[in-house]
Amino acid sequence: MLRLSGFAASASVGDFSQRVALRLVTGQADQAPNPEHDAYLFKGQASHPECQWVVTSEEHRPEAERLFSERRLVVLTQEFDYLSEGDVIRFVPDRKAVRVLFRKDANANYFLVTERCNHLCLMCSQPPKDVDDRWLAREILDVLPLLPATTPFLGITGGEPTLVGEDFFDILSSARDHLPSTPVHILSNGRTFKDKGFSRRYQAIGHPRLSVGIPIYSADPEVHDYVVQSKGAFDETIRGIMNLKSVGAEVEIRVVVHKQTYEGLADLSDFIFRNLTFVDHVTFMGLEITGFTRANMDKLWMDPYDYRSELRAAVQYLAAARINVSVYNHQLCLLDGSIHQYAKRSISDWKNEYADECSGCSVRNQCGGFFSSSSLAKSSHIAAFQ
Repeated sequence: MLRLSGFAASASVGDFSQRVALRLVTGQADQAPNPEHDAYLFKGQASHPECQWVVTSEEHRPEAERLFSERRLVVLTQEFDYLSEGDVIRFVPDRKAVRVLFRKDANANYFLVTERCNHLCLMCSQPPKDVDDRWLAREILDVLPLLPATTPFLGITGGEPTLVGEDFFDILSSARDHLPSTPVHILSNGRTFKDKGFSRRYQAIGHPRLSVGIPIYSADPEVHDYVVQSKGAFDETIRGIMNLKSVGAEVEIRVVVHKQTYEGLADLSDFIFRNLTFVDHVTFMGLEITGFTRANMDKLWMDPYDYRSELRAAVQYLAAARINVSVYNHQLCLLDGSIHQYAKRSISDWKNEYADECSGCSVRNQCGGFFSSSSLAKSSHIAAFQ
């Protein structure tokens, strides 16, 4: 598991005190310099691009201090040695805090827009906080112009991203202007889109590759509302999906499978077919054992092998109805072989791991593997394919 946040070993930045987003450059890439946000990533090489900031490792600290005594210097610990040209970090001088915001070679980069949310989902991996975190949106607006036009994918997440209001639309507009070819996928509970005006404004942004993923956990409103811990959520979510599709937006339905939802998968698939057949994608997702999930393990966790029949039936039903369907965050050895073709490698690479049992597996390169947190509860049916 890659470390995405921590603290610098040391820093010499003079009287600079503002948090700042820094794009790491080596002088090798063909990119326009940004005096405020470019940082020279020094690894002992000869190139010395003109940047106000220099980022290096403890290994190269003495030489960096000698060569760049007039620049703002940040020395990172060994856990950040994986950083390279084009990556973007956040640095907070007064705490020497470092967070990796973007990795050029990552399989997926997500931006956290806010930690606020109007749900308290039983299995939330990012437990909400009622805080004023508007600085997150401003930071994203600083970062987007720094990203390469070839960025393959960006995710927008929270909390609930739509709760930031105008900042939400500003972020999407900036992505449209700076990264028009990059697919942007928003994770939302969909409730804000119950407002038709909000849905129309969202679609009017005009980004050609914009989509939103919205969870529905059951065809029974009471079950869905229980899982998200918010009464009336089901009805508002369905209205949001309907409004989005009425204006031509791309919508994905996400279903996290666990003890509270697995028995209703067949009914949910039938509900989607009969009422939401126009959605663009349906994904059935495995449980990530982090955040609120850890506190609710008795209500949520079950061996994925034990719901393989229910999952198979739900996937096959939607596939037969010609609805685009996928299975995320599951291991091939736990799925019925008839739905292997729908399984995707979906876990972000920085937290994607494999068990000891996976060693020598003939389909490891096609398997989604595990979340790094999966060691807290693992199926007893993990086995390598020969």
